[in-house]
Amino acid sequence: MHLTNPIRQLAQNSRRLLPMLLLILVGTGAVSITANAAQGIAQYGKPKYADGFAHFDYVNPNAPKGGTLTLPNPGQRTSFDKFNPFTLRGVTAPGIELMFESLAEGSADEVSSIYGLLAEDIAIAPDRLSVTFRIRPEAKFSDGSAVLAADVKHSFDVLMSGLAHPRYKTTFADVKQAVVLSERTVRFDFKNNNTELPIMVGTLPIFSRNWGRRPNGSVIAFDKLAFEAPLGSGTYLIESFKAGKSIVYKRNPHYWANDLSKPLNVRVGFYNFDRVLYKLYGDDAVRLEAFKAGEFDAIVEYRAKIWAKGYVGSKFGEGLLLKKAFQNHNGAGMQGFAMNVRRPLFKDPRVREALGYALDFQWLNRQIFYDQYGRINSYFTNSDLSANFDGPSKPTEAELKLLKPLKTKYPQWVPDAVFGLMPAAPSTASPSSLRQNLRKARELLMHAGWQYRDGALRNEQGEPFRFEIVEDGGFFLRVISSYIRNLEKLGIGVDVRTSDFALHQKRMNEYEFDMTTVRFPDSQNPGNELWDRFGSQAAKEKGSDNVVGIQSPVVDALIDAVTKAQNRDELRAATRALDRVLWNSYYVIPQWYNPTHRVAYRKEMQFPEPPLYYSAEPWIMQNWWKVESK
Repeated sequence: MHLTNPIRQLAQNSRRLLPMLLLILVGTGAVSITANAAQGIAQYGKPKYADGFAHFDYVNPNAPKGGTLTLPNPGQRTSFDKFNPFTLRGVTAPGIELMFESLAEGSADEVSSIYGLLAEDIAIAPDRLSVTFRIRPEAKFSDGSAVLAADVKHSFDVLMSGLAHPRYKTTFADVKQAVVLSERTVRFDFKNNNTELPIMVGTLPIFSRNWGRRPNGSVIAFDKLAFEAPLGSGTYLIESFKAGKSIVYKRNPHYWANDLSKPLNVRVGFYNFDRVLYKLYGDDAVRLEAFKAGEFDAIVEYRAKIWAKGYVGSKFGEGLLLKKAFQNHNGAGMQGFAMNVRRPLFKDPRVREALGYALDFQWLNRQIFYDQYGRINSYFTNSDLSANFDGPSKPTEAELKLLKPLKTKYPQWVPDAVFGLMPAAPSTASPSSLRQNLRKARELLMHAGWQYRDGALRNEQGEPFRFEIVEDGGFFLRVISSYIRNLEKLGIGVDVRTSDFALHQKRMNEYEFDMTTVRFPDSQNPGNELWDRFGSQAAKEKGSDNVVGIQSPVVDALIDAVTKAQNRDELRAATRALDRVLWNSYYVIPQWYNPTHRVAYRKEMQFPEPPLYYSAEPWIMQNWWKVESK
């Protein structure tokens, strides 16, 4: 899956991050570990790169190594209290993924393929119910110990246990077990034929069995690991840190890939800095001024107004600082105001639909966003997997084959609207208007039992319609204020509560909210992560991505169809059917997206042409380099 970070939800994304697992995925099929093992596999068809390729096309193989990359805190994270990125509680230090690797590496210019990293070859069984990896004999953890099959099994077993973030159990639910075949050979067995599973287990983060082991032989429980240095195989080590304020990573002088007879192709052009320093700022304005003062090298901007008005000054005029909007081809996914349907107030889909009519995107884009954004019209926006990709079309025969039996079996869970034209998000562009939209909202609310009397919108019991919007910072308040003004015209009362990132994360983990902004990560090739995002079981587990609380047998069935798709056509039909059901259930009030990454950087920073699918921060960290001024 290819992740991007439009607008403002990197903080939320980092909260929900499956470190390493949800970076960029890829892979195709080999057959047996002896005769048909390959370095690369693809989910559908063949991988782009043949065995023995020199490097990915989107890197600079001659990029100079050296220097320090200094970055600010990504998103709204203003502190950290642990190094373990795999547990539920706490806030992970930025950049900790630099210390971990997986059996295989995804390619950023393909939809779904992987190539051996710790593993030298990969083989998918003829029945596709297992995949086998053979680990490179040179692969070492940062303490010099060998990466063995037992470590891979240990990593999988721990992540599937109750000690790790519960998301792993949901995401890897179709993986039966990891089996050690020999010292350096490990096999993953699957419960069913899911074409994504070999890709998923190939990108599983691997860590040593000795992480957390004390000198006396006792072991710290995995969920208690905090500032114990991770024991991974990655390019970097922690050099120093100031708790919650900064952290410095240095290149491991004994990094295992340095000892190979020839450069490791999936690492050529990657990680060009000797050190990576993160500085955490408590205020967005301070962070911007620190960049202008030269305190760090690059910054990714998610706010349209700041991009338009803030990145100015003498250093920009002199060319010492530069700004550029980099195009990407990432699917934009879904970003919007999510309603917690665990709350009785949001149970009725007519109520949820009505609330969507009060958001005036056209006014926001014109008055606040400087016309930089497009409207989200799908859960798979900017992708051919979207039911709106070809405009407001009706379901295809392939989609109807999925939807009709579900409508018969679960009529209350399949809105009638899914069989018509896929509707766009409410618009105030002429001939529509906010006034007309609010009338539609009022009619929907009336049919749902809400009427205006005694100065407020009330139900039959006389209770006012009132809810709370929670956010992890104040920078979104201008948007929320506009939305609230329109809701007040309907007689709806809204309270707003902002908090720091850590407290907001805790509330999200416990689902203690009425409405909040969500950003569901983009994916060119959605699969098992949808169980965690929309699946019924995930809605019952704390800390899942299913913050909305969706528990629908129809959604579950369509996710199952997505994960079992055998080719791109089947995947497209399943995602579009799922899109229609989610969209017409009105769980999220869609917001907007930007098809570019907005990056400001010092003139010393250099970069290759960006790949097709990428997130800005990882691209900077992985593929940029620095040429010091003379």
